[in-house]
Amino acid sequence: MKTNIYKIHNVKYCHLLFMALFMAVSCSDDYLELEPQTNLNEKSFFKTPTQIEQAVNGAYVPLRNLTNLEYWVFAEMRSDNTTFQFYQADRGLENRGLVDYFLTDASHDLSMGGLWNGSYDGIARCNAVLENIDKIEGLTASKKNQFIGEVKFLRAFYYYNLVLQFGGVPLELSTTQDPGEANSDGRASKDAIYESVIADLMDAENLLPKTYGDIDRGRATSGAAKTLLAKVYMIQKKYTEALTVLKGITGYSLVTGSDESYKDVFNPNNKGNTEIIFAVQYLGSEEGQGSNFMYQFAPNNSGNIVTGDPQMLNLNSGSGWNTPTQDMIRAYEEGDLRKDISMQEGFVDNDGNFVNQPYVSKYNFGFDLSGSTSVNFPTFRYADVLLMMAECLNEQAYVANGEAFDLVNQIRERAGLEDLTVVDAGNQEAFRNAVFHERRIELAFENHRWYDLIRSGNAVEVMNAHGEEEQTLRADIIPAGAYNVSENKLLLPIPQRAVTLDGLEQNPQ
Repeated sequence: MKTNIYKIHNVKYCHLLFMALFMAVSCSDDYLELEPQTNLNEKSFFKTPTQIEQAVNGAYVPLRNLTNLEYWVFAEMRSDNTTFQFYQADRGLENRGLVDYFLTDASHDLSMGGLWNGSYDGIARCNAVLENIDKIEGLTASKKNQFIGEVKFLRAFYYYNLVLQFGGVPLELSTTQDPGEANSDGRASKDAIYESVIADLMDAENLLPKTYGDIDRGRATSGAAKTLLAKVYMIQKKYTEALTVLKGITGYSLVTGSDESYKDVFNPNNKGNTEIIFAVQYLGSEEGQGSNFMYQFAPNNSGNIVTGDPQMLNLNSGSGWNTPTQDMIRAYEEGDLRKDISMQEGFVDNDGNFVNQPYVSKYNFGFDLSGSTSVNFPTFRYADVLLMMAECLNEQAYVANGEAFDLVNQIRERAGLEDLTVVDAGNQEAFRNAVFHERRIELAFENHRWYDLIRSGNAVEVMNAHGEEEQTLRADIIPAGAYNVSENKLLLPIPQRAVTLDGLEQNPQ
């Protein structure tokens, strides 16, 4: 998909030549699944309520693109959850593998540059809406509040991912009108980024509605803003504040009722289910608007056996990514109903032989167009909220068999597992570990694991242990120096282009 905002020095954008790239709304139930329809000058574009709505819709586009690739590369493959299937015939996507190995450096713009540029693209779109919305005549107060709330949520989300991956980054809260002012003011501190994110989310939770009608399904809600706000508070160890916010997230519930309930959460025929708080929307029947997780995560030697797509007889370097590790496979308890829904340990080839090649199956629900599916990505779910509440309660005070146990056991019961008791978690530390374990399984392959490792303070220890096992299992392909994880390597290096052109200080590696 084309993006035509002219970026200056990788950080700010020249809005003297702003290109609208915003999406028109149709009668589709999934309003976010539409491509930009027109390119206009900013001065002539922001005139009508319809145009500002298109601009708001356009602020979601980078989120959709980032979720289709960069977010899982840096939040799952960089963790102990997943690795990748080596493909000797084509090393064109080697940069992704270097992320897994902790061997990225500032020159690898194909990996980190996509995350950096896509995030600032989204931020610039949000800023453009906020700077122009007061000019719109005929916009109702309720719609104006909603649109402001949406882009403030999105801007906060883009910054949330940036600060957790890069640390302090340039804080851009306005558009650039003069190319001479394109350089940023340098990297803001992490505290300053969090302060801005919290301010945006507090505004968003007050401005956004709790729900929408079907035609607006997929827009950010007050529940989405509250969920992200709670996550930021928990990163800062502000558990009392986080718990207060979490208790205000109402109107959602776990999908239950059968052994397939967990699967039903992700089914594209069940997009409006009660558990989804916020999901990135895709429409596989429209060219360029679908998701392709099923294809990227399928083993590259599985032909069309895993995808069922007759036009995809030969997969290649674009597949075999985000592969469950052996440690991830062992993490599932016997009888856990989530395992066979979330992942498979291999596939049966055309000769009837089992091929031992694990892959993520959570997003496998068939395709619409070849290579394109309508499977949404579940960014925030109510199960996540329950587990965060349990964690906050435990951090305030451990209570044997108290409310925190009840919250975790709602999750375990749906998974077909026995309740967590004081026998399993007899003190605060044991319960804390149990919650992080439950999060790993329940939210597997949904881009939470890396952030949970960072928040737990265990990332270095866990990832070095993971690296030792990977080097034992795959010593023939893993390069020297891989998985040598230190505190410095918990932050990605700033893309070299941004360092050079914008004069940014580099993260030590």
